[in-house]
Amino acid sequence: MSAGIKLVADSGSTKTEWGVLGGGEPLVLHTQGVSPYFQSAEQIRAILETELAPQLPAGAEVTEVYFYGTGLSQPKNLELVTTAINTVWPAARAEVHHDLMGAARALCGKQPGVACILGTGSNSCYYDGTEIVRNNPGLGYILGDEGSGAYLGRKVLQYYLYNSFDSDLHARFEYKYHTNKDEILENVYRKPLANRYLAQYAAFLSENRGHFMVENILEDGLNDFFFNHIYKYRESWTSSLHFTGGIAYSFRDIIQELCELYELSLGQILRSPITGLLEYHR
Repeated sequence: MSAGIKLVADSGSTKTEWGVLGGGEPLVLHTQGVSPYFQSAEQIRAILETELAPQLPAGAEVTEVYFYGTGLSQPKNLELVTTAINTVWPAARAEVHHDLMGAARALCGKQPGVACILGTGSNSCYYDGTEIVRNNPGLGYILGDEGSGAYLGRKVLQYYLYNSFDSDLHARFEYKYHTNKDEILENVYRKPLANRYLAQYAAFLSENRGHFMVENILEDGLNDFFFNHIYKYRESWTSSLHFTGGIAYSFRDIIQELCELYELSLGQILRSPITGLLEYHR
């Protein structure tokens, strides 16, 4: 008889981490990101079948799927992802939630707190230990996503294209990326997944810490997140603030400085929610 396993997914636009519970030590597997804004149910199904399924333990039966992903506050998107999961594992119990609920459960467990995502995109909420009580609207990478990889990457490209970098940073950028204005605009305005394209340039900031222009971009971008999101919750001054995502983890020193500056209580900063989610669903 096949062993039953439980899948717990944390999915962003760039990548998905899949925690596997059951039959031994938890596993963490990886596939490309799942974004219902940019992918159809058929494309998502193909990711599950061709990227994830071959990595699963041989002979294991998937009995439960808990999927937390970007864009799933919209009922249409939630239905799309649920359909893809049910097509691949029709006998499994499937729960699909917005990635913000995943972040809240991973960061806060069953305690109240302000949970923040700073990855390719950004979002935040006040979580009362059970439910998301308040969520400042996430507006996506064109209108919002303050402090995210896409937001910071866009700043890098603006500095480059406007010739605002000093000669040293300008040379470093050209040496690393070998691109030009036409290619950048083609990727941003005409090709799909522009948010992922923009977010890749946030790595330039990580690699050039200490330069005053880089520090200014980071401080301004993360401060924009505090001002437009964290400041909107009165609980920010009475509850701990928690962060997850690659941007939050990479620039955690600046987040700590901003919390100290604004006299806010900093809780956890996790690179990824998956460890906390595995603990929550164990």
